[in-house]
Amino acid sequence: MKPLRFFTLTLLTGAITMTSNIQAKAQEAERLTVEQQHIISVAAYTANGDIDALKAEFSEALGAGLTVNEIKEVLIQMYAYAGFPRSLNGINAFLAVLDDRKEQGIEDVIGDDATPVPAGTDMTAYGNTVRNQLANADMSDNQAAFAQFAPVIDEYLKKHLFGEIFSRDVLDIQQRELATLGALASMDGTAAQLGAHINFSLNVGITQEQLNDFIKVIEQELGAEKAAEAKAVLDKITAE
Repeated sequence: MKPLRFFTLTLLTGAITMTSNIQAKAQEAERLTVEQQHIISVAAYTANGDIDALKAEFSEALGAGLTVNEIKEVLIQMYAYAGFPRSLNGINAFLAVLDDRKEQGIEDVIGDDATPVPAGTDMTAYGNTVRNQLANADMSDNQAAFAQFAPVIDEYLKKHLFGEIFSRDVLDIQQRELATLGALASMDGTAAQLGAHINFSLNVGITQEQLNDFIKVIEQELGAEKAAEAKAVLDKITAE
């Protein structure tokens, strides 16, 4: 009987181990990757203008596996949320860090360029489709007060932000939303926009657990007050 009991115990132990491994992988898939965390941090420091912290973050992000082009793409996207001055300051800071690293003999991975968009693409229609996907609703005829008052700004949102910027496939739609969350959480007076993009993030497959991780990144990088502000928005969205 001992060999049979041993064989049965071995099978049971193997099954438990396999189940634990599957659960661990499932939980890992629900968490933000290190690269995703650094996308949030790069965006946050670019948007709030903390150049010293941003320079340190660049080195950490490159060391964690983000390519030069991925980081550059976050900086480019930031002008749509934080303005050209913050975006350009971030790009110039990144150039300085890359030069310093090159002098140290560090060869950073450049990464892929954006795939050219087919000639003749209607970027307004493209951006409208992207925004509808993010909102999980048809926003083609945007009835929001701002869009009715200044329809040209809604046109810019569709054609340029969600069209021309989001069509650049250096970053995927989840990475772009995480960058947006990082930027909005770092700035004052953007709770409404943060709430909208938390909803957008959920609509494109970012999980509740990953959003909890986003709050942890904000706390680690920007402090407890900013994290509490972001968590209050997140809690309101999830409660609804």
